[in-house]
Amino acid sequence: MTWEEVRALARALPGVEDGTSYGTPALKVGGKLLVRLREDGETVVLQDTGFDEREALIESRPDVFHFTGHYRDYPCVLARLPAARADDLRGLIERSWRLRAPKRMVAARERDRA
Repeated sequence: MTWEEVRALARALPGVEDGTSYGTPALKVGGKLLVRLREDGETVVLQDTGFDEREALIESRPDVFHFTGHYRDYPCVLARLPAARADDLRGLIERSWRLRAPKRMVAARERDRA
């Protein structure tokens, strides 16, 4: 995957906007960070991944998912874009969106999907 493909996945969700975080491209909803590109240009930081889920992701797809010592105490996971597929990231991005988007926006999406 590329950052542009990640961007397309996230921008398919209501209210997602381009932004920056720590000087790198990021995607946000309501000013809240969903996902950001790391300085290497090939790794993204995915929010709201619990520690148990992070371990399961790393165990199941070590070519894609990992974390560094810096992120050890944060509920997030890193993904290597060249090895990632849309299905690897879509659900993680959407969950983060659901936790950060305004409740009315989430409810409207649910109504539209029903």
